[in-house]
Amino acid sequence: MSPLPYMARSLTNHCRRNSKPYLSLYSTLGNLSKQAENKFNSHPCRKHSFRSLILQSTSQSVKIERLSDSDFGIVEVKLDRPEAKNAIGKDMLSGLRHSLEAINVDSSANVVMISSSVPRVFCAGADLMERRTMSQSDTRAFVNSLRSTFTFLEGLSIPTIAVIEGAALGGGLEMALSCDLRICGEAAVFGLPETGLAIIPGAGGTQRLPRQVGKSVAKELIFTGRKIDARNAASMGLINYCVPSGEAHLKALEVARDINEKGPLAIRMAKRSVDGGLELDFQSALELEEDCYEQLLNTKDRLEGLAAFVEKRKPRYKGE
Repeated sequence: MSPLPYMARSLTNHCRRNSKPYLSLYSTLGNLSKQAENKFNSHPCRKHSFRSLILQSTSQSVKIERLSDSDFGIVEVKLDRPEAKNAIGKDMLSGLRHSLEAINVDSSANVVMISSSVPRVFCAGADLMERRTMSQSDTRAFVNSLRSTFTFLEGLSIPTIAVIEGAALGGGLEMALSCDLRICGEAAVFGLPETGLAIIPGAGGTQRLPRQVGKSVAKELIFTGRKIDARNAASMGLINYCVPSGEAHLKALEVARDINEKGPLAIRMAKRSVDGGLELDFQSALELEEDCYEQLLNTKDRLEGLAAFVEKRKPRYKGE
């Protein structure tokens, strides 16, 4: 797969391009994982019947799972580097980038969950042991690639949910901030400790955190490198839901299912309108909203939604 360009671009233009249908890459991949299937289907808290399809990955530390049956349209990206607490090294970054590229060109994907397969940690940040072996130019290239990958994650046309149990520090928090929604267990810990290493958050943290929690709070957290617990994170608006430890994935799946039931084209246009509008003056943002709404008027899904309402049944949206 050829790497996509990761130069910063207008979010509006990026989302406009991604609103077009694409040929699904997943349709060419097969082999159900029985182990994952049994794990999900046997869980007592599951309310839906679904299977998990393990998709090919170019990295040992990043896996893609696509849910099926009633959860078709939900894709999960799993970080799996237990020996380093999911610290982001070159292999994990490459795997994450290629996973996002695959999702970006799959028109059947409606929502993405980013989670960890490692107990009690989401992502510990950059791999500092690997960083010590890098030259100055290598470090610059790696951080630039990390920043552009998170920008690409943020610019996906479909909703993204960070599922956080345990530590989300440094680049791990920056990854979570690049997602649309963040759901955590009550034992989660958040922080940007980079100033303690005589650097700054370099993968979007100095920009996304103040936009999420406000300038003054963000400055205090970045200047001091202070870690905060899940309840404090919830009170300052950093996360959407704080649930009992071990239940973040179930809550995220509940939210993903709720999104997955809605009109997929409408979800894409809603995200484009909100994200793009925040970068514009108010009048221009209203014009963007008008443009997004206009693109939905001539869709089969809009007519299906009206028909389902009149007939008092559940709509069957096809993304058309």
